[in-house]
Amino acid sequence: MRFVPLAVSLLFLTPLSWALQYHGADFSSLINLESSGLVYKDSSSAPGAKFETILHNHGVNLARIRVWTSTNNADYSLNYGLALAKRASAAGMQIFVDLHYSDIWADPGHQSIPSSWPTDLASLNTEIYTYTLNLVKSFSSQGTPISVIEIGNEINNGILWPTGEISVNGYSPLSQLLHSAASAVRTDSPSTKIMIHLANGWDSSAVSSFYSQIFMPGQLSLSDIDVMGFSFYPFYGTGATLSALQSSLQNIINKYEKDVMVVETDWPAVCSGVTLSNTAVPISAAGQSTWVSDIRNVLSGLPGGRGLGIVYWEPGWVGNAGLGSSCADNLLVDSSGNSRSSISMFSLSM
Repeated sequence: MRFVPLAVSLLFLTPLSWALQYHGADFSSLINLESSGLVYKDSSSAPGAKFETILHNHGVNLARIRVWTSTNNADYSLNYGLALAKRASAAGMQIFVDLHYSDIWADPGHQSIPSSWPTDLASLNTEIYTYTLNLVKSFSSQGTPISVIEIGNEINNGILWPTGEISVNGYSPLSQLLHSAASAVRTDSPSTKIMIHLANGWDSSAVSSFYSQIFMPGQLSLSDIDVMGFSFYPFYGTGATLSALQSSLQNIINKYEKDVMVVETDWPAVCSGVTLSNTAVPISAAGQSTWVSDIRNVLSGLPGGRGLGIVYWEPGWVGNAGLGSSCADNLLVDSSGNSRSSISMFSLSM
């Protein structure tokens, strides 16, 4: 997380459009929220249904789960992620793991080396390989194999700073570290889709610049990754338009022939004093559905079925309803955990 009306969005559809494979939600905070006493309620689900079941009942088939290197369950430890994956899988979802490679939040402004990890490049290459390999094995061994894995969260300026920080050491250290992480995934789970995740997927210039420099002989290769994932939020710049997203994704597909996903997005149900990138979409539950539907139209209109899916970021995080934005509430539930009408966005044809 970092953060057009339908008639307009239809402009981005080609005559041949594709159903999306994944319609997902990142609900990583769920177990922590339940520990605080929160109970979710949904009029179309059985009384007492857990949130993962409610989401699946409304069409979610992919659970995105963040994992930090912390050993504290309150800070999204591996054990916490494994427990949530069991529940998501039992509810009928595939598993999408978002590795932060940090004890805390990792995003374009924060990518701290874990406190127990070394700091030199050679040792970090070994550490990230071993950590990633063991993590992938842990998910597989409990019967919840990872379908998609992000090797770093919003890594526009690298990971494991300052060693893998692009603005400090250029692209080569990052390229090596990503190759080490990807190699670990391939070693244990060759069918898992490996993703690089960047913020601001609408910014074609920045996206193109990153990818034109990250692939290096003997380091990260194009074959190391399967999916290019992007965040697309309306809060952090008015340039985050549907047309910019469509152009950016089209350009990157044309150049690299890789699948793409929007792996983080949300839209406010309540917001004031913030200039959003699409003023035609209402700030409401209905607007939330429209925003996601419009992104879906962009993705489904990409050539060759390269648009794989969308993930809504933290739809049920009561107590943090702004979700890192300046808007008051971007959730698909109200402050008491009752589903809003927008939760049905996942049930629409994707």
